[in-house]
Amino acid sequence: MVEFVVNGASVSVETDSSKPLLWVLREDLELLGPKYGCGIAQCGACRVLIDGVSSFSCITPVGSVAGASVVTVEGLADAEGRLSIIQQAWLDEQVPQCGYCQPGFIIAVTALLESTPRPTDTDIDEAITNICRCGTYPRIRRAIHRAAAMLAER
Repeated sequence: MVEFVVNGASVSVETDSSKPLLWVLREDLELLGPKYGCGIAQCGACRVLIDGVSSFSCITPVGSVAGASVVTVEGLADAEGRLSIIQQAWLDEQVPQCGYCQPGFIIAVTALLESTPRPTDTDIDEAITNICRCGTYPRIRRAIHRAAAMLAER
């Protein structure tokens, strides 16, 4: 039994502790935001926040998150369902094309803006290593800068 918190709710999952967190989230907890992309922590489609740190859930054994707090893209909206500032910036800049990789990008950007509230393009290039096969990188960059500006206005 592995016990941890997901999107603010305590969960207990009876599973092999070596099972990747990604599959526990998707199969056992039916949270479909994190995606399987590469399985080797290169594309970022599976990113989640583990105790506030952007992490690849495809290579993280669920046993390693026992007692931790995990946030998926589904957990970023507030209790009333209002999107986070980053999610709203994504819509405002019309970032998604196919959308498959976007939950992972949004998680990575959430972690970036928490640590670096006004990132430069260099900061973005270093922190956001996710892959978008549709090539929406210019819109992603605009959305990051928009979200940073919106957060600074708070």
